[in-house]
This record gives sequence, structure tokens and C-alpha cells, in this order.
Amino acid sequence: MSDATTTDLYEVTMAMSYLQEGMTGPATFSLFARRMPAERGFLVAAGLESALDHLAGLLVGPDDVEAFASVLHRAPRDLAPLLGLRFTGDVRAVPEGRIVLAGEPLLEVTAPMPEAQLVETYVLNQLNHQTAVASKAARCVLAADGHPVVDFSLRRTHGTQAGFQAARVGAMAGFATSNVAAATALGVPAVGTMAHSYVEAFPTEEDAFRAFARAHPGPVTLLVDTYDTEEGVRTAARVLRELGPAVHAAGSAIRLDSGDLGALARRARSLLDDAGLSGVSITASGGLDEYAVEELVSSGAPIDMYAVGTRFGVSADAPYLDSAYKLVEYDGRPVMKLSSAKVTAPAPKQVFRGLGCTDVIGLTDERPPAGAEPLLETVMRDGRRTGPRATLGECRDRLAADLDALPPAARRIRGPVAPHPAVSERLRDLTARVRRRTEALAGAVSGPSPSE
Repeated sequence: MSDATTTDLYEVTMAMSYLQEGMTGPATFSLFARRMPAERGFLVAAGLESALDHLAGLLVGPDDVEAFASVLHRAPRDLAPLLGLRFTGDVRAVPEGRIVLAGEPLLEVTAPMPEAQLVETYVLNQLNHQTAVASKAARCVLAADGHPVVDFSLRRTHGTQAGFQAARVGAMAGFATSNVAAATALGVPAVGTMAHSYVEAFPTEEDAFRAFARAHPGPVTLLVDTYDTEEGVRTAARVLRELGPAVHAAGSAIRLDSGDLGALARRARSLLDDAGLSGVSITASGGLDEYAVEELVSSGAPIDMYAVGTRFGVSADAPYLDSAYKLVEYDGRPVMKLSSAKVTAPAPKQVFRGLGCTDVIGLTDERPPAGAEPLLETVMRDGRRTGPRATLGECRDRLAADLDALPPAARRIRGPVAPHPAVSERLRDLTARVRRRTEALAGAVSGPSPSE
């Protein structure tokens, strides 16, 4: 089986029905977050590259047809119309690293209806997860206020692929990572120290530190809180000082992983400075996220680097997006959903961004307001990418620029206020017309009520 089967069953049943009915006209689906998660003033678009990889490689083969037939309890010949299906459509999307807001399309797919429907689940999966984690990463960087941040999340993410994606979107925000596979593949710095088990394996903490330094003669980072943290700092200072300036003045550090990190960092800094080790830095880890990092930074804790793990890798306080992939046009006919609290706007769209994230959601063929730029770009045409894969450097530059342009209230870690995009007059008028037409058709089908 291929990744074509990584989909929800109803995508298959709908695609089959469309083919049977001859409904293969062009359909446009829009993917967007309905609302901002709690404590979020912005979202960071991410996941596009892996979604494009899937679309470019999509091919329903014989094994996929067998799988579809099996779960539907049908003969494989019944699913034969799906055999050989590829993605031949177009994709317009917000490039990775750009800031987006609730209601704004991150991506729009236009393709023959069965193709556009079948890819829904995979595309949503990729953009949902990575946008949620990328948004968390950006907030950690804001909270760290210029201090380096490292991704330590791999052991706690929901699978190794999720761990790789967390490392990648973290790197987009400027993180280093402990994930060796990600560091190698992405060309980002790999950071690692030692575990408490390493210290416990030796007769004494000092034996462990000396052995580690012998194995790694360059800069070393020593974990000092296995037993008594203050004594651990003293022991680390003694070992580092004996190793000489070539080691302790060239990037060596101690790591604090538990307890009152602010108070422990202050005491550790004092002990290191008294030992003549002002060049030895302090790394903090252990249940950190942007909230804890902001508190430590604002308190003036002498911590030089922050390692964020579990809470970052699973975006613990906002682990999902209330997102949707909704049909907005079929065969040239704008459509919309009218369900309570889930109304959608019709037709393919564009987002026009002015200064300070003053966004306007309009139609694709509208002219941008004065001084505004369109966010969605054509990234795939006829099933093929329109350009090279975006580099991490490009994504990082986009994110840094957009974060700088955000209003201060949206950048706040606690109690942020997200900007609200406006809607263009043309889109409002079209929405009203489509609503009236849809309601009229629905009323005509249902007929008069009994009271009439």
C-alpha cells in the first residue's frame, strides 16, 4: 500500500461516488483554522512542504485498491475506477513561516473533484500538526527574548515522524535540536549532554564528570542535579577548572533540570564565577515551555540557554487546531456551508496583508488594497511543484519578519489579542448572494412547512 491509503474512509466513498456520477469537474477546497486556540495571538503556517510531497507522489495502485475494497467489503473490481488516480491539480498556499490568522486560508486546492476530496485527510494532518507546533516554537522564541532555545522533545512526541516535524518547525523558529536524524537531514545544530543514568552509573558524580570529559575533550555540558544541585555545581566547577581554559572557556556549560530553576541558576552562576569560570554557561531544561521561559527571563535568571521538550513537542496547551478543509467552489459554482457556528465563505480566496498584520480576506481575482501584499502563492500546478522546495533559512527569515511586524498585543505570551482579518466588500456581497441562493434551493427542496 502507498500513502494513498492514509486517508479517512469517507474520502474513498465520496471519491468513488463522484466518479460514478461523472462529477470530475474542478473543485476548490479551502483549508483554514476556524478560530484561534486559547492563548494564541497568531499562528505560523507550517506543513506545506510535506503536504506537497504527498500530492506530487500520489498514485493509487493495485494494492491500494485492494485495501479500499477490503475495508469496504467490496470486490476489488468495484474500486477499479480509483486505480491510477494521481493528483493533477493546482495548489495555492501561504508559504511556511508566515504568520496567519483565524479564518484565513492556509492552503487552497483546485483539482478534479475525486482528487481534491481524496487528499483532504493527509493535507489536514500535515498542516494541522505542524502549524500548531510551529506556533508554539515561535512563542518559545519570543519568550526567550534572544536566548538560544533547543528542542529536546523527541522522546515525548507522538511518534518519530512527529518528532522530526517538531525539530524542523523548531529550526524554522531558530531552535537547535537534540534529534540526530533531524539535525543531520536539516543541517541544524545538534545539542546534547548526558542523562542522570550516566551519572548514577559511576561511583561518584566527580568520576562521571571526569569520564565524560575524557570521552569528549571539546566543550562539555555537565548535568549537575542528579543528587545535590549545589554540590553538583561545585564538583563540575572543580572538574572544568582542572581541564583548563581550552575546555571551560570554549563553550562548556552546566545543565539544570529540576527544582527552582531561577534560584538554582543564580546560585550556580555565583559558584561558577567565584571559581573563575565566568565563561561557563547555564542551560535549563525540565518541563519548560514559553510560560516558564518567560517567567525565568523576566525574573533575570542567569540562564543562557533553554531546552524545551514535552510541552513544546506536543504543543501541550494547544495540541490541535480547529481547522477545516471545505468545498468553496465546484465546476465554477461558488458554494458554502450554512451549519450553525460552522458557516463558510464561498469561492477561492486571497489574503491581503497590510502593515501591522492588518489583513483583508478577499477573492482571488481582487486587486490588493493599497500597500498590501497577497499571502497565498501558487506552489503547485497540474500536480507539479512550481518552484524549488523552500529552505529552512527562507522560512526562518519569513517568520522573523512577520513576528517583528505583529502588534505587541498579539506577541504577548499571556493574554494575547489576535488581530481580526477584515472581509472585502466583494467577498461579503458574494457570500450574501450564495447564501440567499442556497437557502432558496433548500426551501424549494424541502417544500412548504405544515403550517403553510
